[in-house]
Amino acid sequence: MTMPLASSPAPVTVQPDGLKGLLAIPEAPRGLVIFAHGSGSGRLSPRNNHVASGLRGAGLATLLIDLLMPEEERDRTSIFDIPRLASRLAGAAAWARLIPQLARLPLGYFGASTGAGAALLAASAEDSDVQAIVSRGGRPDLAGARALARVRAPTLLIVGGRDNMVINLSRIAIRHMRTETELTIVPGANHLFEEPGTLDAVIAHAIRWFLRHLQETP
Repeated sequence: MTMPLASSPAPVTVQPDGLKGLLAIPEAPRGLVIFAHGSGSGRLSPRNNHVASGLRGAGLATLLIDLLMPEEERDRTSIFDIPRLASRLAGAAAWARLIPQLARLPLGYFGASTGAGAALLAASAEDSDVQAIVSRGGRPDLAGARALARVRAPTLLIVGGRDNMVINLSRIAIRHMRTETELTIVPGANHLFEEPGTLDAVIAHAIRWFLRHLQETP
């Protein structure tokens, strides 16, 4: 399965679950970042698409996917079904490995809100080859203490300075983790990073983290 190079996102169907996604592969990509969206969000999220555009500008391929089917999104319990979301995220990573242009690229996860918990749970699997994780306003606690302790990928938690609950939950999660971690607080930002300039700060921190930790294997 070969995909054309495209700096702009192209629609894809991610197997084996038939998830709808947007894939963009810049010329000479330095890595692949798969996005795990938060509750009530998906591949069309303006915020995550803005972040993805910034990552592509730094030479990273991006895959934004809907981890839930439309009928599942109507059930609020599905949004917090972290094991299901993590399983589908891992399945998307395996699917991406079947694309020649992506097969050998170092892999990163970008998780937002509940998607951060799913990304960390997926990364805790013994066979996970994810090399870096970035969380934006995420809920890492939803992965569970045991899973957090098994994560090997260096993890950056970006939280808004006005999002006190998530700041506290992130600090608690870091206590359980045994890999390299960093908590970065963006001053003046709320949970959604809607304030001018705050989402661009997220992009800068994410690029720094991914380019530092995504190293292609020989």
